[in-house]
Amino acid sequence: MGLLDTILGRSKPVRPDLDQLFALPSAAITLQAGAGFTPTGLGSVCFAGVEGGSFARIREDVRELLDADTARGGHPVEFSQDAYGYTWLLARQPADDLAALVNDLHTVNTLLQDGGFGPQLLCSLVGFKDPEDRPLALVYLYKRGTFYPFAPLPGTAEKRDSQRELQVKAVIGDDLRMEADLSRWFPVWGAPGLAVSPSGE
Repeated sequence: MGLLDTILGRSKPVRPDLDQLFALPSAAITLQAGAGFTPTGLGSVCFAGVEGGSFARIREDVRELLDADTARGGHPVEFSQDAYGYTWLLARQPADDLAALVNDLHTVNTLLQDGGFGPQLLCSLVGFKDPEDRPLALVYLYKRGTFYPFAPLPGTAEKRDSQRELQVKAVIGDDLRMEADLSRWFPVWGAPGLAVSPSGE
């Protein structure tokens, strides 16, 4: 960072570190012991919608790589678009194989990044639930290289359990690089990957 940046209070953006995703399986063990949340087997990647032949090829590459698991009892990936025009890719793995799910999410992010679509990547999330089936997502912010918890309140119109989110942050703060700026804990209402997976039972 240059002297001018220091004087003006500017900081360089954190370089994306996708390997941070590999810390999730260890963090999940801590999360289960400390807060009772277990993985659902669902995870997703969100990116800004882009068009063109090169993106279409990457999308097919993603399908080819991840859908290859279907022959071994896995689930095909699903693409969807939310109300804001963002594209979501939903991946599924058995609930007890978080490492495989993380590998899938890492693969998708890497393919998009290496294909020149890094600026379009927004976040990835992994779904969890507690014994009462209350949902929780651990969200990875691509451009920040940090995680934060998102806990929507079931049966309510876009309300979140902020106290539970802070509890989760305290529990796994030593396992993951947590986002210190709470204003960046963006809500991801209705994100694919937040629901409880029937296949994960």
